[in-house]
Amino acid sequence: MRMKMEISRDIKALADPDRNIRIKAVRRLSDTGQPAVEPLIRAMEHEESKDFRWYAAVALARIGQPAIEPLITALKGNQDREFRRYVSAALGHMGGEAVDPLLLAMKSADPSMRGFLSAALCRIGPAAIERLKEAYASHDPDLRECASLTLWGMGESGVIGMMQAIERENEGP
Repeated sequence: MRMKMEISRDIKALADPDRNIRIKAVRRLSDTGQPAVEPLIRAMEHEESKDFRWYAAVALARIGQPAIEPLITALKGNQDREFRRYVSAALGHMGGEAVDPLLLAMKSADPSMRGFLSAALCRIGPAAIERLKEAYASHDPDLRECASLTLWGMGESGVIGMMQAIERENEGP
């Protein structure tokens, strides 16, 4: 019960006008870990302040792996573009541990959600390239197209990765 009250207090502090209070709240929520994930996501869904959503996304990104699946689930269930933007930013700041869940989610995602998943993978950057090259070589046409567009979206490093995947494909078994 005490932890729930502390999480609630810290979530409310993300809207405080004092930046130092917001930063301390992010640290405490990050340190709390998994128990803070669902309350943070619910708060992000209901709070429309961009500042609040940003600080909540930072806390979720710092929590890391325990937040990945709940964030992907929230992304599927909420059509609010701003909410989705902050969720994809949180996922993108988690690094390599988010790559496989993001690629798996791409397989069944609607087209608009794929764009947000792709944005997260682009933000992850080089740590996602190898897995994206593998996805590009997939026989699943939707996944292949998503991987292609994501690699292009990454700029030079992604394009080089895609060219390597094409070369590998042309070499055959």
